[in-house]
Amino acid sequence: MEISHQKICVIGGGNLGIAIAKGIVSQQLVEKGNLTVTKRRLESISSLQSIGIITSSSNREAASVASLVILCVQPKQLPQVLEEIRPVMKDQLIISTVAGTTISELIEALGGSASVIRAMPNTASAVGQSMTCLAASAEDQNFIPLAEKLFSAIGDTLVIEERLMQAATVLGASGIAFFMRYLRAATQGGIQMGFHPEEAQRIAVQTAKGAATLILEQGSHPEVEIDKVTTPQGCTISGLNEMEHQGFSSALIKGLMTSFDKLNTIK
Repeated sequence: MEISHQKICVIGGGNLGIAIAKGIVSQQLVEKGNLTVTKRRLESISSLQSIGIITSSSNREAASVASLVILCVQPKQLPQVLEEIRPVMKDQLIISTVAGTTISELIEALGGSASVIRAMPNTASAVGQSMTCLAASAEDQNFIPLAEKLFSAIGDTLVIEERLMQAATVLGASGIAFFMRYLRAATQGGIQMGFHPEEAQRIAVQTAKGAATLILEQGSHPEVEIDKVTTPQGCTISGLNEMEHQGFSSALIKGLMTSFDKLNTIK
C-alpha cells in the first residue's frame, strides 16, 4: 500500500484525531481530497476544510470509501463505532489508537478477518513531533512499514510488542500532559523569581527543548548531562537535592504507575 494514493479516514475528530490529520496534511502524505475526518458535531471540525480535509458526520460512509481507517475515539465509544462500520469493512487496513483494546478484540469485533495495527501517537502529531509506538500481530507485520512511514512523517516511531502498548500509552501519550505540568510549574517558579509570565514560559520551554535535544542528539544518559551542570556546593545541586527530598522522582514514577493501573481497568 502506497500512502499517497490511499483514501484515509480518521474516525474521531477529537484532539488526537485532528492532530494526526493536520500532521498528515502538513507533510503532504496524501493527495488533496483523500483524507476525511469524522465527528458527530461537524461544526466543531469545520475549520479542517480550509486545509483540504473532508469532514463527515457518518462513520460508515467515510469508512466505506477508505482503504485505511484510523480509529481515534474514546474506549467507551468504540463498540458503537465498530458496530457502525462493520457492515462496510472489506479489505481496509485498520489502525487503532484506542487505549485498552487489543488487536484480537478488534479483529473479532470486525468479523474475524480484519488487518489491524495498534498505534499510540500523541497530540504533538500536529507539529510533527509525536512519539508513536506501533504493534501488529504476526500475521500483519507486513503492514508495519506503511504505519512507520505514516507516523514517521509526524514524529518518531518505535515498533514494540503489543503487551507494552498500555505502558506506551502512559509514557508517550499521557506523558505530554506530565511534561506540560512540569513546564507550568517551572514557569510559576520563574514568575516568583521575578520574570514576567511570558518570559518565564519562554525560558522554561526552550530549556526543556534543549535538554531533550541533548539526549536525542548525543545519546547520553540524563545523569551525564546533569553532572555537566552541577558544581560542588553550587545552586544546581542544591536545587536538585531539595527536589529529591520533596519526592520529585518518586512522585513522577508514582504518577506514571497510577495512570498505568487506571488504564488497565478501562474497557
